[in-house]
Amino acid sequence: MLDPQQVIDTYFLENRHMLLELAAFLDRYDVVVARQGEHAANEEKLAVIRQSLQVLSGNTSDTPRVEQLLELLATV
Repeated sequence: MLDPQQVIDTYFLENRHMLLELAAFLDRYDVVVARQGEHAANEEKLAVIRQSLQVLSGNTSDTPRVEQLLELLATV
């Protein structure tokens, strides 16, 4: 079993990559909105991504974050 530092050391780069991909996705969307001057007709998926970030940024529930995300992502 890994200790807390080993968890960080083992999984940091992989998760850093996923966060950068998410930031790039949001930046691409913002650039297109700025260029075209309008938002997507249906931003439900984008709203779910933003709600997911809120789930990840806090740990205010007894429910594991992965379970919260699975429930949230199942809505789109």
